[in-house]
Amino acid sequence: MDRRTFFQKSLGMSALLGAALAGKHESLFAALSSSKSGKTVDLVALKGGEPEVMFRKGIEALGGISAFVKRGQKVAIKPNIGWDVLPERAGNTNPKLVGEIVRQCVQAGAKQVFVFDHTCDNWQRTYQNSGIERAVKDAGGIMVPAHTEGYYQDVKIPAGKNLHDAKEHEILLESDVFFNVPIVKNHSSTRMTSAMKNLMGNVWNRGAWHSNDLHQCIADFATYRKPALNIIDAYAIMKSNGPRGISQNDVVVLKAQLLSTDIVAADSAAAKLLGSDPNEINYIRMAAEQKTGRMDLDHMNIAKYSF
Repeated sequence: MDRRTFFQKSLGMSALLGAALAGKHESLFAALSSSKSGKTVDLVALKGGEPEVMFRKGIEALGGISAFVKRGQKVAIKPNIGWDVLPERAGNTNPKLVGEIVRQCVQAGAKQVFVFDHTCDNWQRTYQNSGIERAVKDAGGIMVPAHTEGYYQDVKIPAGKNLHDAKEHEILLESDVFFNVPIVKNHSSTRMTSAMKNLMGNVWNRGAWHSNDLHQCIADFATYRKPALNIIDAYAIMKSNGPRGISQNDVVVLKAQLLSTDIVAADSAAAKLLGSDPNEINYIRMAAEQKTGRMDLDHMNIAKYSF
């Protein structure tokens, strides 16, 4: 097979995989029950809009940003900013979404809005090339370094089975409100990364988790401090070669977003966006067994919106 034929076949396979994943995404939204009036919304699922537009509608369905942020409070926002790749590669959270969240927090009267991640690639290049640094600063937020151990403090994980302590970034300990804003994508170690796994970017000593049952450590850490809200970016999904990806061929555009105060519910829905059974993602099942949240999507009150 010559080089040209190889690339043509590779691109064709990528398109087929993208179409199949998009079909599963449509099936997920069709299967989700509609919101029941008068009941608390457990999950908001949106599709078809730009990231900032979907967030505006999603947060409105949950009572607006003022339901989470009060005047004078400090807010910490934790996107996925792990990789030195451009936004179209879907390795990091979409900068438009992060910028809109910061903007709304500032408008709600937040005293300060901090954004950070313990990056895998060089933190300065990653912050810049992800587009998140510029989006945050333009919206009135503050990018916080997280690249040395001095930024982290010891915390105990009393409900952990394998993980009993960690070093968490000090900005989380100092903030009144914590928003978890991951991107959902394929991951070589855990099959997927989304809300719970995004919390690994909160800590310094995450390397030890890999030798101590990674899935159980992820579930354990999720018991420590539950985010006020999980906002999952699924505008573009890395369907293969995660978490960093190899090329644009790893990405399919779904234009979707999920919001939930329940981190297990959020990850359960995110797994379905990737075409996976949440029961087969060990840390989701473990977290549900530890009563950190619910994964029974069929029994939840879900608000659905299309654009």
